[in-house]
Amino acid sequence: MKIIQPLLFLIAPAAIAQDIYLPEISVEDSVLIPNQTEQVVEQSPHFAVDGGDFLRNTTGVSGTRMGGHGIDPIIRGQNQNRLNIILDDAYTFSACPNRMDPASGYANMESYDNITVIKGVQSVIDGHGGSGGTVKFERQAPQFDNKNTRFKASLGYQGNSNAQSIGLDAATGSNQGYIRGMVNYTDADNYEDGDGREVRSGFTTQSAYLGAGYTPDQQTKLEFSAEAIREDDMLFAGAGMDSPKSDNNIFRLSLQQQALKANLYYSDIDHIMDNFSLRQRTAPMKMLTEATSKTYGGRLSYDLDVGQALMTVGLDYQRNERDATRYAGKPTASILKSQQSYMWADTSIQQWGLFGEYVLPIADMDMLTIGLRYDRITANADKANQAAQGGVSPNNLFQKYYGYVADEQDENNIGGLIRYEKNFESSSFFVGLSRTVRTADVTERFMASNNNAGNRRWIGNPEIKPEKHHQLDIGFTLQQSRYQLATSVFYNRVSDFILRDKALGQAGILQQDKASIYRNVDARLYGVELDVQFKLTDALTQTLGIAYTHADNTTDDRPLARIAPLEMTLGLDYQQAQWAVGGLLRLAANQTRFDAQSGLDAGETAGFAVLDLHARYQVAKTVQVQIGLDNVFDKTYAYHVNRANADPFNPEAVRVNEAGRSAWLKLNAQF
Repeated sequence: MKIIQPLLFLIAPAAIAQDIYLPEISVEDSVLIPNQTEQVVEQSPHFAVDGGDFLRNTTGVSGTRMGGHGIDPIIRGQNQNRLNIILDDAYTFSACPNRMDPASGYANMESYDNITVIKGVQSVIDGHGGSGGTVKFERQAPQFDNKNTRFKASLGYQGNSNAQSIGLDAATGSNQGYIRGMVNYTDADNYEDGDGREVRSGFTTQSAYLGAGYTPDQQTKLEFSAEAIREDDMLFAGAGMDSPKSDNNIFRLSLQQQALKANLYYSDIDHIMDNFSLRQRTAPMKMLTEATSKTYGGRLSYDLDVGQALMTVGLDYQRNERDATRYAGKPTASILKSQQSYMWADTSIQQWGLFGEYVLPIADMDMLTIGLRYDRITANADKANQAAQGGVSPNNLFQKYYGYVADEQDENNIGGLIRYEKNFESSSFFVGLSRTVRTADVTERFMASNNNAGNRRWIGNPEIKPEKHHQLDIGFTLQQSRYQLATSVFYNRVSDFILRDKALGQAGILQQDKASIYRNVDARLYGVELDVQFKLTDALTQTLGIAYTHADNTTDDRPLARIAPLEMTLGLDYQQAQWAVGGLLRLAANQTRFDAQSGLDAGETAGFAVLDLHARYQVAKTVQVQIGLDNVFDKTYAYHVNRANADPFNPEAVRVNEAGRSAWLKLNAQF
């Protein structure tokens, strides 16, 4: 509270004169017709520390927890690069082999104006992959309304973890252009679960953003931005290591000139994790991993009017370069010099994409969308022959487990979409068919984590085939004066699903030592989502959200890992002109379906019911206060989905308990 208390006195008196600006968070489900029906809330009734934490409050979205920061989202049973996570038109990929730093973890919630969640496939424009969905964290050009400056401030505090946050957002300009700067800071200690046990979860994050835009007319916008994100002293209960440092620098340049859109981006991450600097060492050896991830690319598109239809054509480019070396040493060593494993041996994946999308209005209210996409993929591991400790190179490991080494891999992938939307006066219906091809991540291709014990190795498959997702989406929405309903069902048949498994001498696997390996199988995922909002009175609103996903490895006749059980939310909110109160009951059923062989699931999971309370008060036109009490009854619980441990001495999956009772406060102001 040392940071927060003095600022309360600075902000409140100065923030009395003007209308407050609150960022909008938009959730665009596959059940909702784009640009027609959209769920919008002014502020999230939660204390969300990053993008993944926030997304878990959306129906149909789950996420894996390893610590207090860096929750990795899952949509429709799909995670990692089965989702396109886009940070203000920039792609960024984790520099941690065990994803301590997923892309959504670099999204500070106070530095974005809109967040859009698209479940499933609704377009071919947003990039290759993305079979599970797309999440866009977006910033908008500031609007000044005859005033040439705007300043916002946000403060937050959460009691369980002693988390403190502050955000400042300043902009100046006119209708000809603008300059915008933001800084955000969050610091948190370990939290306690419902049983009062301390969970390693502390972290510190800092970010600074500077953007400038030139907007000479309504048809032209040229923008440049630079962003620095610093994550320090990240503690992880679900891993054998912590992260003393993870630094990300992002640069963006974009141009929109009438029908022409172009953007360039560059992301550069330096990541360190070890098992000794932030915790008492329990392993027999000191371990330290230094890793980098550099991503650069861009997109060029053009909108063409073809009669009554709109056609968008374009191309995009992306290159991701990752390198990770794990060092080992005796407990007494002050500097670790011995390269224990080249986990990512100077790897790169390059993608060129061509796309076209045709949107045709039918009759007065209906729409047909047809999209086609081609991607050329090239993958390399330039240091695959370089020997680490014991003279073992990544290629030695690939040869041992698969019978081949890492050569340059090329792919030609074709995807497409057909979607029909039927709109009535107060309802809508859609049906969509899509094919999405997802190339393997560098971890799935080139991971080379060695160990003397075979069951503690983690080996990528250089010749793994890309996944082919064939999906059917059907949805319906209904809007009446008192209630709104949106529901969808999906079915996804996957050829060559990339499965992380244990080496047991399966077809194409040469060892039976239970090392973590990758192989292709066929899979099937299907599920249902439902959102209902019902106005009991003009002031009292009830909400209901239900999501269920069923997923099978049909080749081996067993469940896929990391699939959430039936989940439901039930909310009740009472709102007046200046204040509002509400509650949210979060429920999850028992999950008895899990993958017992892969090592990715920690077993069955008990169901839970957790109650959260929140309130909001408009102190003045420009000042709003939010308070909340999460997990009111101090329940001890954990979500079923989890991440496997990257500790080479204990690679088994770990499930991390959520926080116990947590009171929080947020203040937002503009002047």
